[in-house]
Amino acid sequence: MLDWLRAFAQEYGLILGQGTAETLYMVAGALVFSYLLGLPLGVLVTVTGPKGIRPNRVTGGVAQWIVGLGRSIPFVILMIALIPLTRLVVGTSIGPTAAIVPLVIGAAPFVARMVESSLEEIDHGVIETAQAMGATVWQIICKVYLPEAVPSLVRGCSITAITLIGYSAMAGTVGGRGLGDIAIRYGYHRYEYDVMLVTILLLVVLVQLIQGLCNQLARRMDKRNR
Repeated sequence: MLDWLRAFAQEYGLILGQGTAETLYMVAGALVFSYLLGLPLGVLVTVTGPKGIRPNRVTGGVAQWIVGLGRSIPFVILMIALIPLTRLVVGTSIGPTAAIVPLVIGAAPFVARMVESSLEEIDHGVIETAQAMGATVWQIICKVYLPEAVPSLVRGCSITAITLIGYSAMAGTVGGRGLGDIAIRYGYHRYEYDVMLVTILLLVVLVQLIQGLCNQLARRMDKRNR
């Protein structure tokens, strides 16, 4: 067994290490940019919704339509459809950096929906108190909505990151590299199932680490646990 592990690590260790690093790079880059797009969109959906602090049928309807449209397209199809845009933005459609473009566009509507759910969990009495004190919409967003929703937003971030890990594995099938590419090239095309099993194990470990860290961070930030 030890001899097999030593031989396996010597033959595939570098490849798996590089694949893990590429997966983490794709997930981290996509997570940052998807929140830069999805967080404002989620706030807009909440604020302009029927129960929001500034209802607006047109703006809220358009925002909801954007979120719904983005979530309705399967990621594999979205990835292929965005190849021209990826080439325009990055200069190529192959590699981890290129994969970030469809990952961001695929995850941003998901983030927006997660943000909307987190903000809607806030006690409406707190918002009404802020309005009674003369707070502006921007002040309510920055000093009530976002601070009160931090624990829920952190948990939502972990769900988004885990979703992006799955998306990044799909991206590997069309040239995005990472662990998904290794699983396909070695585990499927070459019938080296031990490589596929190790790849699956690495993905499970990544998911559990992210989920555990985010849950612990959310508990520390939750005012109810203080």
